[in-house]
Amino acid sequence: MKFRAACAESPVDGRPLWVVVDESYRLHHESCTFLAALRDMGRSFNTEKAYGIRSALLLTWCSERGLDWKRITLLDLARFLRWLVDEPLPPRSPRASSPPRFRMEKSANQVMTGVFEFLRFCSRNEWVDAELVARLTETKYLNWLPPGKEAGEDGQFRTVRTKILKLPESSEDSVEYLTPEEADQLFQVATRARDRFLIALLGCTGERISEALGLRRQDMHLLNSSRSLGCRVEGPHIHVRRRANNANGALAKSRFARVIPVTEDLAGLYADYQLERDEVPEAAGCDMVFVNLFHAPLGQPMRYGTAKELAEENLRPSTAERQATTQNASLQQRVAELEDDLTAARTSLRRMIRNENRLPSKR
Repeated sequence: MKFRAACAESPVDGRPLWVVVDESYRLHHESCTFLAALRDMGRSFNTEKAYGIRSALLLTWCSERGLDWKRITLLDLARFLRWLVDEPLPPRSPRASSPPRFRMEKSANQVMTGVFEFLRFCSRNEWVDAELVARLTETKYLNWLPPGKEAGEDGQFRTVRTKILKLPESSEDSVEYLTPEEADQLFQVATRARDRFLIALLGCTGERISEALGLRRQDMHLLNSSRSLGCRVEGPHIHVRRRANNANGALAKSRFARVIPVTEDLAGLYADYQLERDEVPEAAGCDMVFVNLFHAPLGQPMRYGTAKELAEENLRPSTAERQATTQNASLQQRVAELEDDLTAARTSLRRMIRNENRLPSKR
């Protein structure tokens, strides 16, 4: 039996939430209770989703092998960890020629982090053996402290708890990011004022996408002085606040509010976006900064999926432009090589003609 994480709607207030269901859409009681506890602790919507997916992976793996997940052993968890990197991932493309993809060691370790948290929660509720959970970590003494970490007066901070099941991760940086040139290309190909402002905002402030989508109009203090609004922070800036009642599920990761200064150019882009937004009457009643302007439901807060789609949509022309630029450079190099060959051939021909003219004529 296969399990998966699914997005549902709260019967109480209609907010989106995550659950774990089987193939018949029956709720898995223990994992759904675990996700509900994460919500009660104020974890973000994306964290809830990630932990739901990871617990569903463990439940599916145990079910396919006839194992009772409540009686799983440390050896079973080690096999599960190895399966995470050995089992091919579902193909992204339906084409048969697509090469198989595998989960990286870092991703497998992240899955195990979610699984461990799920098992700890189940242990506290006496669904899983507490002895197993106690063996998931071990005490480790740090002979060399990482930069910025203090040992404490008695060296008490040198002792930490580490996971006993963990794969060695590659030292290569596998984080995907945009270079400043690529970010500028992404900004240039964006045709809508809203998209251009979102791209510039993320680049200027370094915000998470969930923090940007959680912004409200009252957070945008883009004048040189915002004292009339009761804010003593000078200069253009934005306020990042954690709100659990955002309709789009966007949640700032930090519980502490902070202020981020912005440039005057960003304030100008925000003004352009407001003109574009005013053309959609449905957006007038929404206090969120980023709303749907070009597809239903109009005027509703933009969700993460929409932001991801517009980024991919804007990246496609940028990628095509880079490929065309590369091909153009190759053609220019080839033309230059042919011109050099032609120049050398002309020089050689002139030399042959001169040599022929210098020879004495036969009588």
